[in-house]
Order: sequence, then C-alpha cells, then structure tokens
Amino acid sequence: MQFGLSESQQILKNNARKFFSAECPIGEVRRISETATAHDEKLWRNMAEQGFLGVVIPEDAGGMGLGMVELAALAEEMGRSLLPGAFLSTLLASAAIQGAGSTKHLAEIADGSAMATLALLEAEASWNPDAVRMPALKGEKTFVTDAGIADFLVVAARDGGEMALYLVEGKSVAITPMPAMDLTRRLYKVAFHDAPGELIARGDAAKRALEHALDVATVAICAEMTGVMQRTLDMAVEYAKTRKQFGKPIGQYQAVQHQCADMLLWTESSRSATYYAAWAYENRVPDARAAVSVAKAYVSDAGREVGNRGIQVQGGMGFTWENDVHLYYRRAKASEIAFGDATFHRDRIARLVIDEMGASAA
Repeated sequence: MQFGLSESQQILKNNARKFFSAECPIGEVRRISETATAHDEKLWRNMAEQGFLGVVIPEDAGGMGLGMVELAALAEEMGRSLLPGAFLSTLLASAAIQGAGSTKHLAEIADGSAMATLALLEAEASWNPDAVRMPALKGEKTFVTDAGIADFLVVAARDGGEMALYLVEGKSVAITPMPAMDLTRRLYKVAFHDAPGELIARGDAAKRALEHALDVATVAICAEMTGVMQRTLDMAVEYAKTRKQFGKPIGQYQAVQHQCADMLLWTESSRSATYYAAWAYENRVPDARAAVSVAKAYVSDAGREVGNRGIQVQGGMGFTWENDVHLYYRRAKASEIAFGDATFHRDRIARLVIDEMGASAA
C-alpha cells in the first residue's frame, strides 16, 4: 500500500482546493445555505465542467472513471470548503445504480444535467438495509437529503417481501421539508402514493447494490468530515495566535495548546483511517467493509470532539452567528449520524467478524 497520494491524486486534490476556494468561499456558502434548497445551479454546472460530479462514474458512462482514493481526496476538499448542495446525495444514488449493474442516468449525473438522491430511512431511521419495510411504492421515507431538487430518486422498498430498488421521478412524489442541523443540506419527508417506478434490482442483487452505495457514500462522508476537522483546526489555531489574554496570545497557554494538539491527533487519525478504507474498498481487500466501518466509527466521534474543541478555543465567539466555526460544527454533528453513527458501525464490525468466523468454520 502507498501511504500517500500519487502525483495525479495530489494534483486532483490541489485543483479541487483552488476551485472551491474560488467558487465556494464561506460567504457564498452562507448565501446558498439561506436559499430554500441550499443549491446553486451555477456552482453545480461548474463542478460538472471540472468532472467532479462523475469522479467514480465509469468513462463509458460519461464519468472520469477514477477510484475511491480520488473520491476521498476530492471529498476532503469539499468538506474543507463546506460545499452545500446535492453532491453526496447524488453520489449515493449513482453508486446504487452502478451497484445494480445499470448505467441509467449516470451520463446525466456526470454532465450536471440531473441530480438524485436515495430514499432509504423510514420511521425507525435505521441505516441497516434489512430495516426497510415500505411496500413498493406506497408509504413514506424520512430524512431524504436534497429530495426537493432531485430529478429522480432511488427508492428502497419491499416487493413481495424481497428487497427492491426503484427509480422514481422526483415530480411524481410528495415532499415535505424537515428540520436539519446542517443548513447546507436540506432534509425532506417523501410520500409515495403508488408512484410509478422502474425496477432496477431485486432480492440479493438489490441488497448488494444498496450496501455498495452506502459504503461508497460512507467513505466520501468520512473524507468530507476530515476536511471539516482540518478547517476547524486551522481556524482554532489562527484564533489562538491572534486573540490576546493578559497581554499575550492565548496560544501560548498550555491548556489551549493541549486542545489544539488533540484536534490535530483526531484529524490526522481520521485521515489515515479514511484513506485506508478508500484504498481497501477500491482494491477489494478482505477487510474492506470492516475498514469502512472502522473509519466511520472513529471519524464520527472525532468530528464531534474536534468541533467541541474548535468552539471551546474561541470561547463565546464560537457560538455567534458571525463566526464560521459553528457552521462546520453543524456539518460535523449532522455527518456524525449520517450512514450510521459510531455505535451502528461498531455493531456492523462485530457482525462482519461473526460472519467471517462462521464462513471460516464452514
């Protein structure tokens, strides 16, 4: 394993940082997050022109055909810039389509002409695919990200008791906004009243496609959270260098230094866990799915703690609307539970280990 980005991967990361610094500064993030959908069409088109929307979509389907490590490098810069909008939702939907062995809508996603999302969670709000109970296609899904701007939805439902995935047009469903911690991503309740849909996978194939999509999106959100942590750390250090107490910068006090040191440890450890998970999943190593869960379990806890300390270093200023650090903290808190929190993924690791032991015994 290469413990670092290759030259081409580093170029992608550097270009992404330049792009988001220019196209999505924090003032623009605030403006977009105050709109009804937290989506900006110009920014979306510009991302498509850079190839970012199709980074892991195969070339023959109109994408860049890159791997999971490249996705992680790109997502980290998105987190650092607090990118608003439907990138993660659309990535989740496109990964489900690919996992189902289909290429439908992938070219439209890659060129920016379509946005999508995955409708999975129900009343129990469980990220376990086995928790899906809604019959096809009749019922409600909750906490569906960016459903208000999605051209179509990938919907997980039951068809005769078996798991099934459907493609449903966004205009054929009823959506209701839900409260959200992260102002840069909108949540919705989606009601299906015998909505027309196209079956793309059923049974074990549907479950595998759904699990693949969740693993891909989990790697991406771990990388994004790492970028959030890095930016939170940078802001804390910058503040500690300039804010003076008793005639000297607060960064000279050991208590503040300890806070920043802890933040650095969590950030770097999160980066290591995330990039290993991306590499392992891309190369299909035996522990790949466990590595994804290890990363999410660690990053969920680390992101919350870095956010806590980022605000604590800045004191009362950290809680004010004018300060940017609370926006990053909101993203960290929302991402902590997205695709399963630390407890969910520790549980999943245990299940994977038990399954492996059973397979070995057999």
